[in-house]
Amino acid sequence: MLRALTAVAASVALAGSTVLVAPAASATNPLPEEAFGMHVPTVSQGTTPDVTLGSIRLWDSGVAWGQVQQKKNRFWWNGMNDAVARSNEQGAEILYVLGSTPRWAAKNKNQGTYPNRGAASMPKRAAWKRWVRTVTQRYGDSIGAYQIWNEANLKDFWRGSPKQMAILTADAYRIIKRYDPTATVVAASSTVRLEKAYKRFFPKYLKQLRKRGWPIDAVAIHTYPDGKGTPADRVRYINQTRVDMRRANVPARIQLWDTEVNYGIPGPGKIKGRQITGGQAADWVAQTYLENLMLGVDRAYWYYWAPANNRIGITMQDGTPGAIGFQTVSSWLSAAFYSCGEQGELNICNLGDNINPEAVVWSTDSAGTYTVPAGVAWQCNSLNQCNPVAPGSVITIGSSPQWFGTQAAYDGNQAFFARQ
Repeated sequence: MLRALTAVAASVALAGSTVLVAPAASATNPLPEEAFGMHVPTVSQGTTPDVTLGSIRLWDSGVAWGQVQQKKNRFWWNGMNDAVARSNEQGAEILYVLGSTPRWAAKNKNQGTYPNRGAASMPKRAAWKRWVRTVTQRYGDSIGAYQIWNEANLKDFWRGSPKQMAILTADAYRIIKRYDPTATVVAASSTVRLEKAYKRFFPKYLKQLRKRGWPIDAVAIHTYPDGKGTPADRVRYINQTRVDMRRANVPARIQLWDTEVNYGIPGPGKIKGRQITGGQAADWVAQTYLENLMLGVDRAYWYYWAPANNRIGITMQDGTPGAIGFQTVSSWLSAAFYSCGEQGELNICNLGDNINPEAVVWSTDSAGTYTVPAGVAWQCNSLNQCNPVAPGSVITIGSSPQWFGTQAAYDGNQAFFARQ
């Protein structure tokens, strides 16, 4: 399977508002399909989303450490084997979450309940090292990336200290790189919307990783806004993360991944969730992946591919607006060289050149006007609804991303959109 060996070269200037500040120069590499990630909880059962997936994160999939190694010397590999095989068959790179702790390996069996008792406890280091070594040796190139832990700033998932998590991270990094040098090692993730929990863990974890020589290839966050939040709130979270990464002197080689994102998720506290549907769902999905380019987020994994329920605001299922938006923005951006920036109230990502102009235009907070360049023949929205457009037309654009391009670019996008 293909590995994402190229980094998105976007850089970011940090700010405390929702303003997006993008690189002035073009990216040196095209955007890999792996940048478009998804959670598919039932992938081991053969679920095949009707979108083009670049990567799949295996979490909430029945294959956590405590579910695979339920006893010290016994492994239940069937579900894991199926999840890996089905993901590979879809051509998606796997991000596998190595934690959480099995009950038998927990130092405190009363810490955490998901997916088993003791799951939030610091594991015995010998057991942790054996687990990482066993998974890495067993699956080799079938798994492209390993994440150390899920949401380690939340007590539901981790009761240890930032220092202890950094120790586990360094242990895993050495083992993974020994047996699979090309694998990507992703730090334990932190949610950002719970500010106190984020500040209690994330900066201290970065400090401990720095002391150990940065044994990671990517930092990971989860950028769900609160139940009433919008993509503009997500921008603030990413800006905050970038500030903390700068303060910690995170090396430039280390990427930033958003390993869970959605909107309308209930909480924190008593904040109710909400269903987000129709064109707004498609727009917000497209905004998410476009703003990754503006803010230097190298990957995002949508949470998750499942029927509508009370946990997720934007549903990803065959034919839903969210899924259409996902496939549309993938058709615009996959394998594209890009240069993004602000022009007045608008964010503009140029994907073509002077001979073959192609761009995506949207606004984070308000609206602005855009003059259609010479050579452009088509305008499309995030639902892949397209109309002919005349060069020189002045169009008012708000938060709904709009694609503009030539006939040839339009034909290429439609061919990609039809890929499943």
